[in-house]
Amino acid sequence: MLIWASSFIALKSVMQDLNEFTVIFFRMLIASSCFLYFIKSFLKYKFTKKDLKLILLLALFEPSLYFIFEIKALGYTSASQAGLMTSFMPILTAMLAGYFLKEIITKQLVVGAVFTLSGAVWLSLQSGASEFAPNPLLGNFLEFLAMLCGAGYTIVARYLSDKFSALFITALQSFIGAIFFFPFFLYEYITMPFSITSEAIWWLLYLGVIVTLGGYGLYNYALTKIQASKTAMFINLIPIFTLLLAYLILNEVLTNLQLFASAMIIVGVLVSQTKRKSLRLKILK
Repeated sequence: MLIWASSFIALKSVMQDLNEFTVIFFRMLIASSCFLYFIKSFLKYKFTKKDLKLILLLALFEPSLYFIFEIKALGYTSASQAGLMTSFMPILTAMLAGYFLKEIITKQLVVGAVFTLSGAVWLSLQSGASEFAPNPLLGNFLEFLAMLCGAGYTIVARYLSDKFSALFITALQSFIGAIFFFPFFLYEYITMPFSITSEAIWWLLYLGVIVTLGGYGLYNYALTKIQASKTAMFINLIPIFTLLLAYLILNEVLTNLQLFASAMIIVGVLVSQTKRKSLRLKILK
């Protein structure tokens, strides 16, 4: 989660030198290069038509739509606020799991969702335009859409993990992501100024190797050791790490009202993770 939180800082920094989709393409390309070593081990897998459909759906959710929404979000909101919006993902994942996987939705989850939603909306409304966030309301909404895609990715990945290894699923994301974002990069290269700096190269290597390969690799490996619901709890550490890193590296600050809204998000997350009486999803329909 510390690595994933740092991706907001890295993206915000590298986008000072390179165009947004150029950043994503090279991030995917670098990560894909790291997986070439494992190609032989990947050839053992056989695919059905259903597997291919799920793989394409997985890639559509993440990295394709997820990164489009996230990279656009960081153009309008600050890295710290974008990190706070990740608090939505565990709750969204649980709700989708309740519908598609027939998992139980607890009353605490519903109450926590209300707190988190209220805090996130308040955070957006209280955030005025600044040099870090020219349009925070739009940026935070785009980040919310990214979290929705991330939740959809988690559900599909849970299906695929029964047949494919975590390393293979991570590699698929990178390869398909590189192919998907290549036309976007080509368009930016032809139509926009392109000048790469040594600092940008280091940020790209960090995003490709540490964040994409390392972050996703560690997360997917964790899924093989502990339950997905317990793993999702750790996602809630991202806002805290992002706030700390944004303060230390980007010199971003939050107002008292924004900090209070952030506290509401954290309280909502904590409430949603308590285990007491449960409520079937069908009651919510």
